[in-house]
Formats: sequence, structure tokens, C-alpha cells
Amino acid sequence: MGIALSAGLFLYYIFYAPPGEGPLPAEIRVEQGDSLATVARKLSDQKIVSNGFLFSLWARLSGAEKKIHPGLYRFEAKVPPRDVLERLVMGKGIFQTVTIPEGLTVREIAALLENMQIANKEKFLAAAADPNLLAGLGLQDKGIEGYLFPSTYHFVPSTPERDVILTMAEQFRKISLPLLAQREGNSKLTAHEILTLASIIEKETGVESERPLVSAVFHNRLQRQMALQSDPTVIYGLKDFNGNLTRKDLNDPNPYNTYRIAALPPGPICNPSLSSIRAALQPADVPYLYFVSKNDGTHLFSATIEAHNHAVKIYQPVREPASRGKSSPAR
Repeated sequence: MGIALSAGLFLYYIFYAPPGEGPLPAEIRVEQGDSLATVARKLSDQKIVSNGFLFSLWARLSGAEKKIHPGLYRFEAKVPPRDVLERLVMGKGIFQTVTIPEGLTVREIAALLENMQIANKEKFLAAAADPNLLAGLGLQDKGIEGYLFPSTYHFVPSTPERDVILTMAEQFRKISLPLLAQREGNSKLTAHEILTLASIIEKETGVESERPLVSAVFHNRLQRQMALQSDPTVIYGLKDFNGNLTRKDLNDPNPYNTYRIAALPPGPICNPSLSSIRAALQPADVPYLYFVSKNDGTHLFSATIEAHNHAVKIYQPVREPASRGKSSPAR
């Protein structure tokens, strides 16, 4: 009778007993490596459960001792111990939501995450350059730029910067890699080169319908061994860019300066959208070699230098005509 009564009281505590009488809302942070006893103590200290010992006993009996997820947990209402344990096991803690826009660089992503208090910028950049992390992703000779997928993510507070990067890289592998694998067999560009081209397209135009046209310009130039002359690549390679691209900058001997090299730069200059990757894979079937800004977000495309120079006089009358792509003094 005594054992049955004790068992009944225990089950009543777990399933029905009112929790502690602490103020609401109540929060606890479960750190990586916290023991069950530590978690139970935190719950008891915040009056989320009234008896830490019985809570620990129930967690062990139910096989949940090793299944509790790290994270920050907020309790807006009083719930019985069974529901508290279920939330910890399911990882139903507080998540910080962040949307990584298309076209950001790794440095810009790091700054955004720091601004939202999700990650430390310097730690993020250090992790992004870690040779072991890059080797694990097969990017030791490429770097992480371009391989972080722009999307909306939900991170538990205090998620290590390394785990944030791995989450974004895994999303890239899941969504972008299958698309890159579809490149035609006669394509002379590797998947890395396609991604590099996609990143340039991303920076050159925000108009989705123009991206296949921009892609065509660059494909046509590459086939003719013409310099791409893309300002965004130059800017990416500059150590200190003040927002004003000068002729001196266009002569800067960095490997991303596509005014000096008649080829793609060594890697992506941002993390591009799927739209830009598709455009890089499927350029429009047009003979264009030039384009110039029309000052309304769109561009005028030309097949000859004469037509391009005429367009420059119309849309950029104060600038000297030149045989360039979009982002240039000939814009």
C-alpha cells in the first residue's frame, strides 16, 4: 500500500501537480554539457518546477536524461513537470530568427549576425576561415564565400559561430549544389566558376529578368577572352574602399580586378541567389557584349562598341564611353 501510494503521488506530481510559485515569465538557459542535476537545479531555482529531485527522477525513468537540448527556454505559463521535460527534450526553446539577404558577403553576414546579437563578428570570421572547417566542407582551396545560402534561419541563443556557418553551408549544399550539378556537359566552367559568375551577376543587377542577359554578356566576353570589367569584383578585392571607385582602383593589382585580368576572379564575391545561379547556368542566347545603366534600375544592352558608346552618351553623358560591362565609369 505504501509503495502504491508513493508511486501515485509521484505520478501526480509529474502529470498534474502545480509547479513552483515563481514569477512569470521564467527563463532558464541550458548550456552545452549541463548535467541533468544542473538543469533540475536551474528549473527549481526559477520556480519552474517545485521539486528538482523528483523532476530528475522522472527524466531518468523516462529515458530523457541524455536527450535534453541546449538553449534558452522561456515559460510564459505554469506547466506540470512532464510538459517542462517534453519542451526540453523537443528543444522548444527561444529561437532567434534572421533573414540573410541574397548578395551579402561573408563579412556583411557576420556584421548582420552581430547586430542581431546572434554571433560575434570576429569569431564568425575566424570560424569562416578555419582550415579544419573548410576542409570538412571540401572548400579548403576555395574559401567559404559564395557557399552560405541566403535564407531565413532560426538559431538558439548562444549557438556557436561555427555551427551557424555549418547550418548555412549545409543549406547551400542541399539547395544550390543540385542546381550547379545540372550544368551542361559541354560547359567549360566548373561548378565553382559558375558560382563565381553567379555572384557577379547578383551584384550587377537586382532585376531578375535581366540576369540571363547580364550572364550572356559575361559568357560572351569569356569566350572572346575579353576582360569582364565588372566594378563589383574590383571593389571586393580592394582592402579599403570608401564608396568612390577611382581610376587608380581600376588599376589595383588584386586578383579580383577584372579590368586587369581577362578571366573570372578566383572565387565568388558574395553569396548569390538561386536566380543568379540559374542565370549563370543558362545565359540568354544573345550577342551582347556591353550594358549600361539607364538610371532607373535597368540597363541597356549592346552587341557593338559603337552602339554601347551611343547608349553611354544618352544615359551617362558626363562620363567617358568605354568598352565595359555594367558597373564601370561607362555606366
